[in-house]
Amino acid sequence: MTPETQTGATDHLPTADLLWDAIQSLSEGIAVYDADHRLVTFNQQYRNMFPMIADLIVQGVRWDDLLRAGADRGQYKDALGRAEDWLEDRLGQGVPIGQALEVSLTDGTFYKAQFSATKRGGFVVANTDITERKKAELAAQEQAQLLRKVLETSPVAVVMAQMSDGKILYRSPRAIQMYGDTECALKHYADPKDRDTYIAALTKSGALDDYRLTIRLSDGATVPATCWGRVIEFEGETCVVSAVVDLSERQAQEEMIRHVLEACPAPIQMTKAETGEVLFSSPETISLFGTDRNARTFYANTKTRDAYLQKLKQDRAIRDFKAEYVRADGSTFSGSVSARLIRYNEQDVIVSHTRDLTDQLRIEAELAQQQNQLYQNEKMSAMGELLAGVAHELNNPLSVVVGHSLMLQEDCTDPETLRQVDKISHAAERCAKIVKTFLTMARQEPAKQQSTNINEIVQTAVDVVRYGDGGGGPDITCDLAKDLPLVAVDPDQMTQVFINLILNAEQAISKSGKGTKIVVRSGLSTAKDGVEVWVEDDGPGIPVSIRSRIFEPFFTTKDVGEGTGIGLALCHRIVKTHDGGIVLGETPEGGASFQIYLPQDIPTQRHSGKKDPSDTRPSEIRVLIVDDEEDVAELNAEILIRGGYTVDMFNVADQALESLRNQTYDIILSDLNMPDTDGRGFFEAISQDFPEMVRRIGFVTGDTMGRYSQTFLVEAQRPYIEKPVSPKELRGFVSDILNKLEQGNA
Repeated sequence: MTPETQTGATDHLPTADLLWDAIQSLSEGIAVYDADHRLVTFNQQYRNMFPMIADLIVQGVRWDDLLRAGADRGQYKDALGRAEDWLEDRLGQGVPIGQALEVSLTDGTFYKAQFSATKRGGFVVANTDITERKKAELAAQEQAQLLRKVLETSPVAVVMAQMSDGKILYRSPRAIQMYGDTECALKHYADPKDRDTYIAALTKSGALDDYRLTIRLSDGATVPATCWGRVIEFEGETCVVSAVVDLSERQAQEEMIRHVLEACPAPIQMTKAETGEVLFSSPETISLFGTDRNARTFYANTKTRDAYLQKLKQDRAIRDFKAEYVRADGSTFSGSVSARLIRYNEQDVIVSHTRDLTDQLRIEAELAQQQNQLYQNEKMSAMGELLAGVAHELNNPLSVVVGHSLMLQEDCTDPETLRQVDKISHAAERCAKIVKTFLTMARQEPAKQQSTNINEIVQTAVDVVRYGDGGGGPDITCDLAKDLPLVAVDPDQMTQVFINLILNAEQAISKSGKGTKIVVRSGLSTAKDGVEVWVEDDGPGIPVSIRSRIFEPFFTTKDVGEGTGIGLALCHRIVKTHDGGIVLGETPEGGASFQIYLPQDIPTQRHSGKKDPSDTRPSEIRVLIVDDEEDVAELNAEILIRGGYTVDMFNVADQALESLRNQTYDIILSDLNMPDTDGRGFFEAISQDFPEMVRRIGFVTGDTMGRYSQTFLVEAQRPYIEKPVSPKELRGFVSDILNKLEQGNA
């Protein structure tokens, strides 16, 4: 823009041109307004200073119109949100001739606007950019405000005083609270001479940290304090700035901590790292270790402390360092130390806590034993579920074989046929007893014990194994002591124990090719009242790595298909149910040795000679039998018919219920697992329609292990007998129910 276009002048002297060029080159914005406040001329810098209204800055525009446009377009920071009020205030004052105003724009710039009058009634505006200066001032103000805020909120008392006379130039609110409204720092000291000592030390070093002294509070009380001091120059004076902390609370806290430590139930101590000298011992530590003043004596092995100290120096902290320690009475114990290495009085110090682990180790051992027992019980439970299914499938056909073989014994007269029937009967009964043994052990029920000579059981087991091996196995011999006391055992279960142990020894010798003999010995127990039996072999023995697991259910070292892992577990369980024990020992010649202890029999009511219920003969007794297995139902019916009973037999529960509506029965025998209406449904139907018959019900079942069956039998509270049953057992079962009915106990 040239002077001609801005002013409209036609005649200019060269001097005017030079003057205008000089105005255009100024960093200030220059504008000239006439007496009517209209813009006459301006330089480019003036227009650049107001970018939002630059298009309006032209010759002839009024000053107040530019001001209004700037407010409306958001040019002025102070006018944002209040344009009308701002304009009213500015225009109401008129043009501020002779004044210098600070103008803040919304883009962050600041201008100083100087208004000067002209001789013709107008005015000149000179705008100077003061943005950098304003920012510096604002930053300084913010820093000053921040410093003041820090000092005002600081819990530390800060005082600035002249070094020469102690006149206070500044004090923080905390200093006023601590010292009161004092004017001289000399009053802050318990002894004014203390200030001289403080100033001397400060002058010498130029700075003091954690300088301990005693100060006087506003109420006249003296308290310990610590001070940080610096020497500065302020307005030509040498001044001391001191930050002071009242230590009386800390001292009280330290005293409280000491009381806490002394009352703490845990042994806590502080010792010098290198020498082991005890600096502090809580009463619990003294109770545990005594009053010895050196921690090295606390260790059963002094080299242990060297290793402990080395690790502590490396990590600066230790958690649960376990070792053997010595009590005050000289006894040793297993303990655990947690410690930290700290600096105290310019040396390494150990702060530690010692725990006596004696009770904890005992509890952990008990818990481990309980967990192991729970684990074994869970496996036995799983084994029970497995055996329940197997038994259910085996019991019905075994019932037929056992029952018919026993009835053949009653009917047969030919000696050769009778001999063959005896073998069948013996084998079938053995199978039945094995199944019942498995079920009994899986249920973990007490055995049905009777007073027995243990030598007879051992000899039976040896004879069974000898008969089965055909003479091709190792040599099996017995060394049985005479005149042993009787033991209370279930003969079938204990026979199974010895058979399992002998067979295991046979298989180990046969598979390894090592060993030739098995010896079974019996004798009096040397430690307890009872007898002991040893099953020993000279085979390969049992590796040390698995000795602790040999009695675990399902644990086996045999190949797949050769072992189930339940043999030794059942042996262990059977012996335990007889209040005995079984352990694995050593033999002088190698091999394996199992030692079984059984307590001596103490006569009880089981030897009272109570009459066998099977001896009771029925007369005109009608029995209802329900079993979905036709062969089993027919067998049981035939057994009872031969015993003199009148029997109605059904394979479907609904048919039996229909018969109940037309016929009166003295005894009802029902299976549990049946299609359609099962034993539970049959029982519930009788309970509803024939409640007087409930006390005459008994169950003959091959499934007493299933949870459903177990729950029902407990709820029903009716007697039951497990398949397979012999004729004598079935007749005795019925006779027992009848006896209870007669006695009113059914």
